[in-house]
Amino acid sequence: MASSENSALKASWLRICDRLKGEVGDVEYRMWIQRITLGPLDDDEITLYLPERFLRDWVRAQYGQRLQSLWREENPAVQHVELRIDKKAQRAAKTGDDAPQAEEGGGAANLSISAMANEDAAALDREEAVAATSPSMNEVRNDLAVPLDRRFTFDNFVVGKPNEFAYACAGRVADHPASPGFNPLFLYGGVGLGKTHLMHAIGLKLISRGNISVAYMSAEKFMYRFIASMQSKSQMEFKEQLRSVDVLMIDDLQFLIGKNSTQEEFFHTFNALVDAGRQIIVSADKSPSDLSGLEDRLRTRLGCGMVADIHATTFELRISILEAKAKASGTPVPPKVLEYLAHKITTNVRELEGALNRLIAHADLVGRPVTLESTQDVLKDMLKAHERRVTIDEIQRKVAEHFNIRLTDMSSARRARAVARPRQIAMYLAKQLTSRSLPEIGRKFGNRDHTTVMHAVNRISELMEQDPGLAESVELLRHMLES
Repeated sequence: MASSENSALKASWLRICDRLKGEVGDVEYRMWIQRITLGPLDDDEITLYLPERFLRDWVRAQYGQRLQSLWREENPAVQHVELRIDKKAQRAAKTGDDAPQAEEGGGAANLSISAMANEDAAALDREEAVAATSPSMNEVRNDLAVPLDRRFTFDNFVVGKPNEFAYACAGRVADHPASPGFNPLFLYGGVGLGKTHLMHAIGLKLISRGNISVAYMSAEKFMYRFIASMQSKSQMEFKEQLRSVDVLMIDDLQFLIGKNSTQEEFFHTFNALVDAGRQIIVSADKSPSDLSGLEDRLRTRLGCGMVADIHATTFELRISILEAKAKASGTPVPPKVLEYLAHKITTNVRELEGALNRLIAHADLVGRPVTLESTQDVLKDMLKAHERRVTIDEIQRKVAEHFNIRLTDMSSARRARAVARPRQIAMYLAKQLTSRSLPEIGRKFGNRDHTTVMHAVNRISELMEQDPGLAESVELLRHMLES
C-alpha cells in the first residue's frame, strides 16, 4: 500500500514539474524548481526539500502558493506544502559535492544542473544540446552558467530600424571581442525586443570559432550563485570561475538594483575581466544612466563602452518577424492574419511569436487552415490582454491639443469656458475609457473632488445630446485615443 502511495506521489510530482516548466520557462525551471526534491506525505501535508536556505526562501516567496495549488489539483490528499532545507544537501555543498538527487521521487525532474551536463547529448533536451556538444562551453561549469540556446542566432534575427544598431554592435563584438570602444557592450530595451536573442547569438558565434570560453547567466542567477558561494564558503572558487572566462554575459542587470553586496561583487568581476582584456556583455531594461539604484561607479563603468538601445518594434518589423516565423514553420498563414497580429500585439516580440505558434499548432492539431476567424477565436484571451489601455495623461494631452489650450490648464484653477469645457470633456473621456475611480480621476485634474468629476461627466453627457457639434468632437477624440 505504501509503495503504491509513493508511486502516486512521484507521478503527481513529475506532472507538477512538467507544468511548472511550461509556466516559468527552462531557465527559471533549472535555476529554482529543478533543485527541489520530493519528501514524505504526512496527513495532508507534503514536504519538499531544497539544499540551501536562500533557495528555500526564494522558492517559498516566488512559487509557494503555486506549488500548493498545483498539488491540490494533482492530488486531493495534499492540502498543504511545507518547504524545508535538506541537511544532507547542505553538508554535501560544504564539502564541494553536488547536491543529492531526489531519493523520494525526484527522478528525471530533479537532476541537478551539473549532473545534466554529464549526460549523453542524445538524452538532453534540444535546447540544451549545444551545452553537451560544444566542448568549449563545458570549460565553464554548467551549474555556474546557463547553456546557450542554439535557436538564437544572427541568421534568424529579423533586423529593422528599431534594432539595426544593436544588431550591428552585437555582430562587431562577435567578430572582434574586447575591441576598443565595445567593451563592455550594453544592450537595453523593453521586454521581448531581442536583447537575449542577440546575447545568445554572440556567444554561439564566438564558441563556433573554438578556443574561447563563454559564460551567460541572468543577474538573478549571478546573485543566487554568489550567495550560495558565501553560504558554502566557496567564494574564491566562484570568483576564479567567473574571472577565468573569455566572455561574460549578464542578462537583465536591473535585477541587481538594491542588492548592494552582489553589485559589489559584480563590479570587481567587471574590473578584473576588462583589465585582463576579456569581453563583458550586459543587458537591461534601461540605459546605464537611467538605472537608478545601481552604484554610481558601476553605472559609470557600464556606460564607458558601447551602449545600444533596441526601440519598440514598428509595424513593418513585426510583419517581417511574423513572415519569417511562418515561412520556417511550413504552415500557410494568410497575409491578413499576419497583419492582424502585427496590429494587435505591438509591445513584445516574444508574445507575438507565441501567438503565431499557437495558431500554427491549432491548425495542425485540428486539421483546419489558419483564418482570421480562427485567429480571433484561438487567441481571444491573448488579444483581450493586448487591448489598448488609454491613460488619463494621454487623454489630457490629446484634448488639450484638440482645443488648443495648455496642458497645465487641465489641472489649473481657471474657470473660463474655453478651458473649463475641454477639462470637463477630458474628465468625461477618462471615466469612459479608463478603469480609474472618480477620486483617482479628480486627483489627476488638480486634486479636484470626485463630485466635480461626476458633475463634469453628467454635464458632457447632457451637452452631447443637445449639441451635435460637441458630440462629434467627443467621438472624434474617443476614436483617436482608442485607435
